[in-house]
Amino acid sequence: MSNTRRGYSYSGRKNKSHKLRLIILGAVLFVLLYSSLAAFFFSVVVLENSSMERNLRVGERFIFSSYNFYSLIPGLDMVKEPSFRRGSVVLVEMFREEKPGPVISILDGVVRLFTFHRFHLLDHSDHLFVKRVIGLPGDEISMTNFVVRVRARDNPYSLTEFEVSERDYTPDIPRLPALWDSQLPFSGNMDSIILGENECFVLSDDRSNTNDSRTWGPVPLRNITGRALFRYWPLNRLGRV
Repeated sequence: MSNTRRGYSYSGRKNKSHKLRLIILGAVLFVLLYSSLAAFFFSVVVLENSSMERNLRVGERFIFSSYNFYSLIPGLDMVKEPSFRRGSVVLVEMFREEKPGPVISILDGVVRLFTFHRFHLLDHSDHLFVKRVIGLPGDEISMTNFVVRVRARDNPYSLTEFEVSERDYTPDIPRLPALWDSQLPFSGNMDSIILGENECFVLSDDRSNTNDSRTWGPVPLRNITGRALFRYWPLNRLGRV
């Protein structure tokens, strides 16, 4: 009887140990899979400033599709057919001299996962900007009183940005003091420009914020690294962007 119990106990411990190893292995694979997907196929972004007020608020969290997977395939480029439209909210990468490799990108995803996106290995704040697409390649763009007019390629008519947008939004138009600087980027007026074949024009919804195409100029399509799909926090504003 004693030997039977000891044998049963050993067998039970062995089964429990095997199950524990499977659980740990499953958890590790889940973390690696999530981090790989987050690095190359989607991004979780926390809006850290008021540049997109009134439509997007500080502290809100979004899921962005990611275009980083294009960089994994030599010769494949998204610029031939952008997947965003006028009015889309996108993630713009500027001023990064060298893109991080796949290993550091995956490790960054692991750190952000376990810290609920409070900490990361890569410095995103100085390179990634959330903006709205106003003009696409070939569009003619002009601005009057912070509102853009767009003449699409092969279209004889110039329309407001709201008429050509596929998303509803309301920009925050600043009230300018009498002695306001009339030069760009501080001015709300801009002469017409025509975007190149691989360029788009992006703006902040808060038009008093100047970190956009008014200072950068037209943005190359390769600098658009993702498109906003879904707002998941706060829960009372849950939904498509």
